[in-house]
Amino acid sequence: QVQLVESGGGLVQPGESLRLSCAASGTSGSFFNMGWYRQAPGKQRELVASISSGTNTNYANSVKGRFTISFDNAKNTVSLQMNSLKPEDTAVYYCRALGRRYLGGVDDYWGRGTQVTVSS
Repeated sequence: QVQLVESGGGLVQPGESLRLSCAASGTSGSFFNMGWYRQAPGKQRELVASISSGTNTNYANSVKGRFTISFDNAKNTVSLQMNSLKPEDTAVYYCRALGRRYLGGVDDYWGRGTQVTVSS
């Protein structure tokens, strides 16, 4: 069965950087979309960044210019480089992957999340 495992979260001070990784296992095919979502305390889960068809990317306005999403085909891993972190970036970050089924429809997978805390 497909599993998504996030890593790289932690506690940093404002202005510092973190790199999150999400490794996919248990799949024989490729995902057509992978992305990162985050959920802060008392807030709804929101899209941070996603990558589709290998190269197309999109970002939330709040992180554009600071975060970069990338995909490693060999390792089947999606990463999120987060620079110039701000306190408002504090949240649990979740990895999401979408895969097409042979007989139609889409599989929607989620990781368990990794905590990112930005505080002085």
